[in-house]
Amino acid sequence: MATTPAAAAAAAAAGGAAILDTLGDFTSRENWDKFFALRGTGDSFEWYAEWEDLRAPLLSLLHGCGGGAEGGGGGKAPEILVPGCGSSVLSERLYDAGFRRVTNVDFSRVLVADMLRRHARARPEMRWRVMDMTDMQFTDGSFDVILDKGGLDALMEPEAGTKLGMKYLNEAKRVLKSGGKFACLTLAESHVLALLLSEFRFGWDMSIQAIGNESSKSAFQTFMVVMANDVIHSLEKENTIRESYSSGVDVTLSLRDLQLGAVGDLKVIIPGRRRMFILGDQGNSLYCYKAVLLDARKRTETFVYHCGVFIVPKVRAHEWLFASEEGQWHVVESAKAARLIMVFLDSRHANADMDVIKNDLSPLVKDLEPGNPEEEARIPFMMAGDGVKQREILQEVTSEITGPMVVEDVVYENSDEDQSSMTEKMFRRLIFKRNSGLVQSEALLVKDSTSDKADENNKKSPSASKKRRNQKKGPSGSKTVLRIDHSYLGSSYHSSIISGLSLIASALDSAAVAGTKVSTTVIGLGAGTLPMFLRGCLPFLDIKVVELDPLVEEVAKKYFGFSTDEQLQVHLGDGIKFIDDIAVANSGATTQQLMSTGNENNAVKILIVDVDSSDVSSGLSCPHANFVEDSFLLAVKKFLDEGGLFIINLVSRSSAVREMVVSRLKAAFEHLYSLHLEEDLNEVLFATPSERCLDNNNMDEAVAKLKAMLKFPVNVESDMKKLQKLQ
Repeated sequence: MATTPAAAAAAAAAGGAAILDTLGDFTSRENWDKFFALRGTGDSFEWYAEWEDLRAPLLSLLHGCGGGAEGGGGGKAPEILVPGCGSSVLSERLYDAGFRRVTNVDFSRVLVADMLRRHARARPEMRWRVMDMTDMQFTDGSFDVILDKGGLDALMEPEAGTKLGMKYLNEAKRVLKSGGKFACLTLAESHVLALLLSEFRFGWDMSIQAIGNESSKSAFQTFMVVMANDVIHSLEKENTIRESYSSGVDVTLSLRDLQLGAVGDLKVIIPGRRRMFILGDQGNSLYCYKAVLLDARKRTETFVYHCGVFIVPKVRAHEWLFASEEGQWHVVESAKAARLIMVFLDSRHANADMDVIKNDLSPLVKDLEPGNPEEEARIPFMMAGDGVKQREILQEVTSEITGPMVVEDVVYENSDEDQSSMTEKMFRRLIFKRNSGLVQSEALLVKDSTSDKADENNKKSPSASKKRRNQKKGPSGSKTVLRIDHSYLGSSYHSSIISGLSLIASALDSAAVAGTKVSTTVIGLGAGTLPMFLRGCLPFLDIKVVELDPLVEEVAKKYFGFSTDEQLQVHLGDGIKFIDDIAVANSGATTQQLMSTGNENNAVKILIVDVDSSDVSSGLSCPHANFVEDSFLLAVKKFLDEGGLFIINLVSRSSAVREMVVSRLKAAFEHLYSLHLEEDLNEVLFATPSERCLDNNNMDEAVAKLKAMLKFPVNVESDMKKLQKLQ
């Protein structure tokens, strides 16, 4: 493992290239033992910043720590810790300057033994310990000042990342007294400063100054970064900033923010404290989770748990009991917990095994447990139920293309909004298990009104017994015939796709009045619920669905009532190739040829990409990364032929990936709009190559036009209020 570039150069400047041969890895105990053994006893070594240059700023810092040197009349001298002390003369110079309470730690036994021999008589009060600076055996709050001279720099190996550095800084903050100071002498490389700024951003005052190098043999500039533990003052400033644009409660923090003190000391229960935050991140957990930390509003002796976790499934997250602040406090009281961590599951966790979820959460919530010296109880997990009251698996099948798929019928537990309904609703779901159990499609099952008369006729028929075997028990247990309700959209982002057609409402209205068909291409069939809804809702659409997997089409037809006709066709094949072929044909066609195929200048086209990705390692769950490549977007632009709307369902946990996709769309299309679903990860993007078919002057009028055309109810007004123009 290589050293950091600046540290390597400093080493070469200070002691020659031979040093680097010994210290291939600055974090290796064996390498340091070998290094100090080769240098011999009685020798000192400075990586950078000589005492002559450090003397003035360090003594000024130490005299400002509430005390002074021994016998200086300034009160009790500060307790000073020098981690990773090495053979530097820093500690002995401090001792000779009157600061006798100096504790030096280093994990090299060779070095500590030599330093004890050198200083035991001349400096008897100075202490030396063989100790790993990332795991120190000191009690909390032992030191007034920590002086780090190159220790953090040595830990920040590029190949090792920030893990050791974070561990060390956590230890440093632990052993530092309240009001203490952490002084870091560093070359201030960007990755080191980034860690310091991140780890000391809550509850600390920070200053930085350049150290003069008149006496130094090194050409590298040394800096002294000082962090003062002034929790009350710094948090007051932080809260003032936050309150200037928010109540503070609804600012979503990270788990690391909480650990660093963004909302105060987590070891202490603060009655009425409530903060939203994100649990987990890539690399440290399987999933990320939205969560709320709640400290009981009233102290009571009837607490059953000092800390508990309450898991809320996606289908219940919208209920008042879990979505509102008042409802959440009711849950805290019912749980009888001094602190409750409410965790909300969403589409990322669909169909995931609950034991996996709990195992993933356990180490994350452990850091949120308040101090409880009287009890080392395991944090209990509570749950509102998975939301599924009844489940019947109809088919499990594996495709060579899509992987394992499950078709199931479910009845959800009644939510608050359904309490007035006397009948329970049953839903049929198609699940793609390759993507964390993604619920790809959900359809509403309703009683087939034509089945009653048919049943009477079947009773007289010899085949009646066979037909009765095909009947299904409804939610109430009675035998009935159920069918898919194709006027129902089970996915909120599907509703957003329909609502977004308001952007081209005038063009659609003109086509409907003229009796012309609007070419509509949907890439990705799923259970066929979206194209079936489109066919019934907007009868003037000429719909072609492109699906790669023949088995998906079979499942859609067998279990979800999907059917084709002159208005709705399926093309089995690669969606990207399908668009490319038409784009190439459009590019080579003359105006007369385009008009002869019905593709007049006034024609409008719709292209919807609604496919998931089998590879989510890139941070892009939907669509597959190939559908947002520049080459495909250029083909889409040619496919639309300057007269249409490109709609894409985007799902990404990475803000960087999302920005990349948006940037590419902006480069390819003249106009770009976003409709983000707050309750889901889905973001529906609408792009168009020109203004020709765009209704962007009077959106209220466009919404009204679209609603007048829809044969099925869609909450267009509510959706379009969330629409944002990105370009």
